[in-house]
Amino acid sequence: MSQKDYYNWDQIHRDTRELCGLLRAYGPFHGILAVTRGGMFPAGLVATFMDIRLIDTICIASYGDDHTQKTFNVIKEPDIGDGAGWLVIDDLVDSGETYRIIREKLPNATLACLYAKPAGKPHTDFYLTDVPQDRWIVFPWEADPA
Repeated sequence: MSQKDYYNWDQIHRDTRELCGLLRAYGPFHGILAVTRGGMFPAGLVATFMDIRLIDTICIASYGDDHTQKTFNVIKEPDIGDGAGWLVIDDLVDSGETYRIIREKLPNATLACLYAKPAGKPHTDFYLTDVPQDRWIVFPWEADPA
């Protein structure tokens, strides 16, 4: 990655609230599926802003220590049928591979994220902001507090 962008909690809060504004017209959703780990933080905010109490997770590991996507490993998946009525939330869609896997498993779920890179945009139903493919976003839950 050529450049790192550091996002703060205030920006995540504002952007998540704005994403919820887009999503409200497509609900109601009876549950949220957070993509771990990065999707857990915006999923919690979406649940609060949209008054959704049912939250589950889908756990897919893909990034190596060098910030490149390696083998995709589905660690945990929910038992929610084809995903109808469920809102899948992640922080970012990068290559789109995680969302491609989720779409195969849950073809009727609604997929949304805060930020989308060009390669990932075709795999999400909703996103808020475009991010260049060569940028690495450092989210506040990943940043070293020191």
